[in-house]
Amino acid sequence: MSPLFKNHNFVHYWIGQIASSFAFQMLSVGVGWQMYDLTNSPLALGLVGLSQFLPQLLLTLVVGHVADRYNRRLICVCTRFAMALTVGILAFGNITDTISANMIYFCAAMLGTARAFEMPANQAILPNLVPSEMLSRAMSAIASAREICVIAGPALGGLIYILGPTTLYISSMSCFFVACGIMFFLRYNFSIKSKTPISLDHLLGGFSFIHGNKVILGSVSLDMFAVLLGGATALLPIVAKDILHTGPWGLGLLRCAPALGALLMSIYLARRPLEHSVGKIMFAAVAVFGVATILFGLSESLFLSMFALVLLGASDMISVVIRSTLVQLETPDEMRGRVSAANSVFIGSSNQLGEFESGVTAAWFGVVPAIVIGGVGTIAIVGIWMYLFPHLVQRNQLEKAND
Repeated sequence: MSPLFKNHNFVHYWIGQIASSFAFQMLSVGVGWQMYDLTNSPLALGLVGLSQFLPQLLLTLVVGHVADRYNRRLICVCTRFAMALTVGILAFGNITDTISANMIYFCAAMLGTARAFEMPANQAILPNLVPSEMLSRAMSAIASAREICVIAGPALGGLIYILGPTTLYISSMSCFFVACGIMFFLRYNFSIKSKTPISLDHLLGGFSFIHGNKVILGSVSLDMFAVLLGGATALLPIVAKDILHTGPWGLGLLRCAPALGALLMSIYLARRPLEHSVGKIMFAAVAVFGVATILFGLSESLFLSMFALVLLGASDMISVVIRSTLVQLETPDEMRGRVSAANSVFIGSSNQLGEFESGVTAAWFGVVPAIVIGGVGTIAIVGIWMYLFPHLVQRNQLEKAND
């Protein structure tokens, strides 16, 4: 057994992460499918993503401060309990036949608020659970578990949805309660590091640093706009139902396909890390992301659609690894917290806001044109960004350049 998994405190935390991730991944399938059943509207699916994103955007500067000032374990306990209750509202709405689009929007906003507080607190706990020499292995174990959940969670959610949305929501709620209970009994010693007043300039320091560093600005904005334009996950319920003529199980397979590609690529990169021409590789990966998006939009076969999504996930993982590593290596240690908080805005914009963009363009032009336009737009962004950020194109190694 790995020494890491002899650490019972870490094992409890790891299991809690799996339970929480499973809950959210199953929930994403249920909410997407039921919203489209209720509305038959691509725009409604996009608004679900927007409802989750806005609270995270508005609370970005606050949640990092809260995570540093208050007991992070209790923050995670409270937020996971809140998420369980929120999913319970959806289950109650189905039991009483009062479920509506507005109820789903409200619950999506509540989940977005809870996740905004939970994510920084949850990430900050891990270094306190394992020795520093085991931290990198612990982070890898958490990342691998998360990708497995992203693969298995949607597929399991699609199968459970066959029994009805109430069954799926109760299953998701139960997983959130398990995650909450595990975190409640976690042994974690909390201490406030500093009570120094935080100024607005200090809170905004991460954004200022990113703006001043062209390598970081180019990499995070490239990823943001690529996923913002090319991300079509919000439209998967429509593709599964109206184009591929499959059921919730098919939607689950489509949702897990990008994660499968990402997991396979992460295993490959762990064995053969990138050493040269990382800038060119990053731009090439984003271009492949756009091509895979176009292929997915044109596909009328479940097998071909899954292949395109696996390719999409694999290329996105390359971009994510390069971007994340560059951000860490280019940022001085005293700035990493604020830069990470600012970077989360870019990530949130590309994911939840990207779902809204996909819903709007699908409502205007139709599902297939919206997906294809997004893929073409991603490829165009690659060309524009190569012109705007030549230093990023010429970046050879991940290690910080010696200027």
